[in-house]
Amino acid sequence: MTTTKRLTTSAMIASFADPAQKTTSAPFGHALAALAEQDTRVVGLTADLGKYTDMHVFAQAHPDRFFQMGMAEQLLLGAAAGMAEAGLVPFASTYSVFAARRAYDFLCLDIAEPNLNVNVVGGLPGLTTGYGPSHQATEDIAIFRGMPNLTIVDPCDSVDIEQAVPQLAACEGPTYLRLLRGKVPTVLDEYDYSFQLGKAKVLRGGNDVVFVSSGLMTMRALQAAEKLAAHKVDVAVVHTPTIKPFDSATVLREIAGDRLAVTLENHTVVGGLFETVASAAARAGVSGRIVPVALPDEFLAAGALPTLHDRYGLATDRVVERVLAELG
Repeated sequence: MTTTKRLTTSAMIASFADPAQKTTSAPFGHALAALAEQDTRVVGLTADLGKYTDMHVFAQAHPDRFFQMGMAEQLLLGAAAGMAEAGLVPFASTYSVFAARRAYDFLCLDIAEPNLNVNVVGGLPGLTTGYGPSHQATEDIAIFRGMPNLTIVDPCDSVDIEQAVPQLAACEGPTYLRLLRGKVPTVLDEYDYSFQLGKAKVLRGGNDVVFVSSGLMTMRALQAAEKLAAHKVDVAVVHTPTIKPFDSATVLREIAGDRLAVTLENHTVVGGLFETVASAAARAGVSGRIVPVALPDEFLAAGALPTLHDRYGLATDRVVERVLAELG
């Protein structure tokens, strides 16, 4: 008789890091606190979610430059806009669902239209929580991609986040960072990689398949590439942390040819990385099928996060199965 380990409620908010995987604690909070040591214009704001967006690290280091706005996301972004108008460089954190759904108009008209340097930090992007549609921002990129002036970054790991923070602060105009919080995997330090805003990077080469990935799915792409090697499938991985502006030149150069092209994203199949790549390919006349690994166009279930990743196709083994099925 076999027994199955019962996942507890804590698995709904578990880290997506694998057991024993190297992680870094609160990379965003520490990077922002370090940046503030060098730049006195940097301020931090949150809407009652400091602990859950790692903004508490900044608050402890710079209490005189931290502003708790309460559960009022529209006020959060309106205040950040005013601070930017006054010459400060605000980082405003909340959950992605609240930034995208509840405060969209304030970001659009108060911040993006005047092209202010406000950096919006959204926690729980995509399927990084098991608490159901009220918390799962599976469509945030789709909502934000059409907003003029807004830079969108979907980091893979702690390396991306730590290096992105100062570049976002230096970026003219508003930015949106899909935050990975808590104990965040450290993956890209094993590659010849550095984050460059607006640039995609080829992390590994391969002759049979090319993965184009963003966010935590770059970690899964690298893991799947290793497993596919056991099946004699040689996989390249292209990491695209900046969704807008998109580095179409690098990506199109990689997907041109006869390799199977697969996009991988922690976001609905509608309006995210897959459609960004497909649009760039269509405009450039690059032919060939592009296979999406993405969340379905539906409201997702609540439950334990590892179970949901398996159910909705984001788990590494599901990626491997999808590629092998496509290759026939």
